[in-house]
Amino acid sequence: MIAPIVRDKAALRAMVTPWKRAGEVVGVVPTMGALHDGHLSLVAAAKAACDRVIVTIFVNPKQFNNPEDLANYPRTEEDDARKLERFGVDAIWVPDGDQMYPEGFSTNVSVSGLTDCLCGATRPGHFDGVATVVSKLFLQTSADQAFFGEKDYQQLQVVTRLAADLDIPVTVVGCPTIREEDGLAMSSRNLLLSDRARVYAPVLNEVMEEMAEALRGGAEIAALMPKALKRLEVAGFTSVDYLELRRADDLQLLDRADVPGRLFAAAWLAGVRLIDNIAV
Repeated sequence: MIAPIVRDKAALRAMVTPWKRAGEVVGVVPTMGALHDGHLSLVAAAKAACDRVIVTIFVNPKQFNNPEDLANYPRTEEDDARKLERFGVDAIWVPDGDQMYPEGFSTNVSVSGLTDCLCGATRPGHFDGVATVVSKLFLQTSADQAFFGEKDYQQLQVVTRLAADLDIPVTVVGCPTIREEDGLAMSSRNLLLSDRARVYAPVLNEVMEEMAEALRGGAEIAALMPKALKRLEVAGFTSVDYLELRRADDLQLLDRADVPGRLFAAAWLAGVRLIDNIAV
């Protein structure tokens, strides 16, 4: 059975209110659609933990700093609804722009510190857009638990921080990155890769795994960078936004893995920006 697609805030509220009154645990899985197995793993986790599950689909213009990127982002609502059918979710929240950002909307949610690096440094305003829309989704759905993938690890940290700082009564649950058989992290953006580019895309993960292994053995990241960048260049990656080792808790830069850390990368292949991270 395909879950009801809700497009109006009042209708969503009318649906959620009796669930909350009955003491049911409400889970939310925020997405921008173009669902893949990574998203669906979040849905499965939500279904296992919660009485009710809402999946949100909203391509958020406020987190795109490139209008062309926004225009090209895949939109597959009907296909997404079919993919969710087997999970028996209780609602699919698909607001249009006016429901999310009505005329006169002038509030911005900003999280400092965690957003000054990585994607925050290369995509100005991106995390303000993420923080603003996620705050609204938490409040609109009245969710008790929210499920996010570790593939967007910086986003997971930002969302966890904003919920704590703003006293939003939701538990943010991080779920493992889901990968293709060749190691490529699943992403809606993978749909934009040409057949040729898709062949070379897994090199990013291969390079990162080799670096992570060396870092676990005590190597300094600076010594590993020249070879890693050369391999990416040979594979056809045109530029690397970042390839960095950072602390897992506060994302501070590290030279070596002497505390729990993560290796982060963002690189461009055939006009598509791919990101990944690995625990070290």
